[in-house]
Amino acid sequence: MATTTSTTLSSSYELTPRVSRPQFDPLPSSESVPTTETGDLLAHSDDPEFSLPPVDGGKDAWLFLAGAFMIEALVWGFPFAFGVFQSYYSRHPAFEGQPGIPLIGTLQSGIMYLSSPLVLYFLTQFPQWRRKASIAGLVMCTASFIGASFSNTVTQLAVNQGVLFALGGGLLYSPVIIYMDEWFHARKGLAYGVMWGGTGVSGVAIPIIMNAVLEHPGWDYRTAHRASAVALVVLSAPLLVFIKPRIPVAKTTARKRISLSFLRSPTFWLLQSGNILQGLGFFMPSIYIPTFATSLNFSPGIGTLLLSLINGASILGQVLLGHLSDYTHVSVTILISTITSSLSIFLLWGLSTHVAQLVIFSLVYGFFAGGYSATYVGSCQAVKKKDTQAEMGMIFGFFAAGRGLGNVIAGPVSEALMSNWHGGGLKAAYGSTMGGLVIFSGVFVLAGAVGAGSRWL
Repeated sequence: MATTTSTTLSSSYELTPRVSRPQFDPLPSSESVPTTETGDLLAHSDDPEFSLPPVDGGKDAWLFLAGAFMIEALVWGFPFAFGVFQSYYSRHPAFEGQPGIPLIGTLQSGIMYLSSPLVLYFLTQFPQWRRKASIAGLVMCTASFIGASFSNTVTQLAVNQGVLFALGGGLLYSPVIIYMDEWFHARKGLAYGVMWGGTGVSGVAIPIIMNAVLEHPGWDYRTAHRASAVALVVLSAPLLVFIKPRIPVAKTTARKRISLSFLRSPTFWLLQSGNILQGLGFFMPSIYIPTFATSLNFSPGIGTLLLSLINGASILGQVLLGHLSDYTHVSVTILISTITSSLSIFLLWGLSTHVAQLVIFSLVYGFFAGGYSATYVGSCQAVKKKDTQAEMGMIFGFFAAGRGLGNVIAGPVSEALMSNWHGGGLKAAYGSTMGGLVIFSGVFVLAGAVGAGSRWL
């Protein structure tokens, strides 16, 4: 267990443990404390004068948020744009007819989600490794694209584009989550909403760019992956300068015993149950909407447009629902997100036969389902109120793992549903091979509403 000290500096600031303050209360703009959220002692107690950058605002906080936005966009944008690659691989002679293509996307996002508690636990225990983890993650993600460009089988793609990218992405992204809790307190929901909006921005741009590359005469998936490797390095490397802690880490730190007692909390498990259930259905529309559009004899460009609309609408959903979570109980945002997005699946996707219907579905579903991520801040706060010793990063990590569990299970389930659903005389999407997907996705997204029951625990 790390110890804390109280030292008066010549600037008259007194260093007091942050743990003595409420977790989510706004702090003074020139606050000086000796510990990070993980209990690490500052290495500045012998400096003649030392004060921390402002919380919830100021140049450093906004530069950090801008960097976090871009890291979010690059790490999660590719998994959320996988639907374009899935549609392409299913038509490419080298991969056509091979089973397991959806598994690539499942591994890419699922492993990142599932590994979150382990990575966050390690980086909480060893804060001096956080910056190194970001660099290692960037190297691994770049290597994954290069490896994918030389892949000739679905298995090789699954290892490179799926597993290796996910492991690297987790290392690159996890420090951002830890630092976010230092830079933003009163505006935490808004900050997370802005950061998560990065996925929406890249989710609009990446499918369009990748589709243009994949469909360009003389280019193929090899070109797309090598271009992605270059873009990732050029856009990410400079941003690592801004992805830094607000509270500097000491050169030598005592390891802190991390409390996992929140895992015994009924509030946590009810919220987690809803999170897992919602995750079972959440990914299917964005993964399969390009393939569905192709099955209706629309061009690949239409499928790409629909995926971009889903991701683009999620930007506004994440920001607005994230902002709403700063002022309301998390149950409100959970209900808004799950009920509305499930209705859009049943009534818009399920009954779609024309492009206009699919466009409306993509916008509505993207806004409300994409905004579900914004409930994580409120969910973490609800758990934290029940267990004040819990670390924000660890709670977030377990919620991310819950979503990853739903994502991983949904992968093989979706393949089985497409293989065994024959329509039974139904019309529109319900009568296609994707009818089972529509029903499954809508039911489980709606089931995610059970998390709202945490309000009464």
